[in-house]
Amino acid sequence: MPVACALHILVKTEKQAKEILIQLKKGKDFGALAKRHSICPSGKKGGDLGEFKRGQMVKAFDDVVFKKDILKIHGPVKTRFGYHLIKTLYRQ
Repeated sequence: MPVACALHILVKTEKQAKEILIQLKKGKDFGALAKRHSICPSGKKGGDLGEFKRGQMVKAFDDVVFKKDILKIHGPVKTRFGYHLIKTLYRQ
């Protein structure tokens, strides 16, 4: 079963996600922005979700983590929780 490790920032609006994405593209620290803006409990850990298996996250989130390029920031990705910016650290 494939596993991956990812960071994410979860916010309520697509507009807010896009504003944070601009800051990330300018070189701002992902962890610091997660601590400041993410509404997920993982925000306290800089957005670190740790290692998880395929199928443990909602499909839209899973598809990014297990199919898109690693170490790149993807999003905004809409789920029932809000809008995510996702950075996959590794997959195996």
